[in-house]
Parts: sequence; structure tokens; C-alpha cells
Amino acid sequence: MSRISVVIVTRNRTGQLRESLESLGTEHQLIVVDNGTEGGLGPLEEDFPHVRWIRLPKNFGLTKALNLGLRSAEGEFVLFLHDDTRIPGAGVSELADVLDQHVELGAVAPLLVDSMGHPTPQVRQNAPSPELTPCTATTDIDVPSVTGAALMVRAFFLKAMRQIDERYGNFGSDLDLCAQVIRRANKKIRIVQSVRAVHASIPAQSTLLSADCAIGTAVYLAKYQGTAVGLKHRATSVLNAIVSFRWPLAKHLLASQKIDGTQ
Repeated sequence: MSRISVVIVTRNRTGQLRESLESLGTEHQLIVVDNGTEGGLGPLEEDFPHVRWIRLPKNFGLTKALNLGLRSAEGEFVLFLHDDTRIPGAGVSELADVLDQHVELGAVAPLLVDSMGHPTPQVRQNAPSPELTPCTATTDIDVPSVTGAALMVRAFFLKAMRQIDERYGNFGSDLDLCAQVIRRANKKIRIVQSVRAVHASIPAQSTLLSADCAIGTAVYLAKYQGTAVGLKHRATSVLNAIVSFRWPLAKHLLASQKIDGTQ
């Protein structure tokens, strides 16, 4: 049984997924959840026979897909990885070593960089704001929240949670996981400078994604700051959409339509 399980959710990024799998190698258990890639994954399954493939008929959202992958994880440590993130297998092992050696840590992440080695947006200082900033520290640093593009936690912690809260669609699962680590487990999240992962993707934009982000933020606020705060955020989001004549967005928000397979 592998010491480390890597869970990757993918959708319509077969080229980037291939690069990610090639970088990881065969040292760890690799689990790929295909969230309804249009036209399928082509020859990837044959080219990477050591990978465990989980195929979904359509896009069920990031959170549900992560939970499906998590149920197949056998390792002591679990690395959640986006399909557009490249990290070498040796770097994954180093992250696990850091987490294993420091009991005060609940999660670790590599430094995210672009193809030129420059830090890319990774740290979220003010949850649940979706805004991310690059990590500018030159030594290992503890942070309040990081993107889920590359985040490692202990498997027993995830099992104690039972699953990531599926009230989130695409946006919010990494926020909630970081909050669980810091608030519930009273542990720290550390960016390990000696391990670098290339992540230079431009986030996709759509009306449904915007609605999903607003709904995920409202869920997070209700969970950690109270129901009234969450309702206020959702009502404000609807009002802003109406005032700015963004009728499709307002429709999604009023219907509570997030990316979870029901869209």
C-alpha cells in the first residue's frame, strides 16, 4: 500500500493532466476523477495504467469529485492536486516528510510558481474572499488559507471529517478544509519553500461559476460566522446581480444553482 495518495480532479484539460501525471511518476497512489470531460480522456488511461481512474458522466463539481477520490485513497497522507498543477513525485514525498515530522501541522503545501519560477497566487489572507496572493516569503511560512491546487493533509484527519462538506460546488472546498485544519483541529498550514509546484492556469469564467462562488461564500459564512451572515451575503449577491442587469447570474443565485451535477 502506498504511503501517499494523490487525488486529482480533471475536466477538459487532458494535455495539462498528462503533464501532471508525467511529473508525478509511479511512486505514489494516483487517483484521477474525471468530472465529465467532453469527448473522454482519449489514450490517457492506457498510457497511465498505474492510475486509478474514476469516470463521472458529467460535471458534479469539484467537491463531490474530491470526495469520490478520497474514498479510494489508501495512503497515510493525501495530496489534493488540480489537474493544471505539476509537482515531482519526490516533492510529494518531501511534503509528507514535513507533515510527518511536525505534529503542530495539519496541512502542508508546496510553493506554487509559474513556468519561470515566479510565485503565483496561492495564499488567501481573508477567508472567504476568493482573492489569492502569491507567497512572497523566502522561508517556510504558516498561512491562514491556501488554494486547493496543491494541498496535503493526513488521511486520518480527513476520515474524522467523514467527507468535505458537499454544500460547496466548485468554490469553497479548499476554504472549508483549511478552516477545519485551523479552527477545528487547532493545527497550522505551512507552505514548504523547498518544494515547488508549477501552477500557472488562468481560471475559467462563466455566469454559473460566478454564482457557484457567491453561493460557496455564503455557505462558508453561514457555517463559521452564523446563518444570518450567510443569508445577508446571498441576498447582497442577488441584489448586486439585479442592479447590474446580470439577469442570468441573478437567476442562478435565486435558484441556488451551483456546480454539483444538477446544473
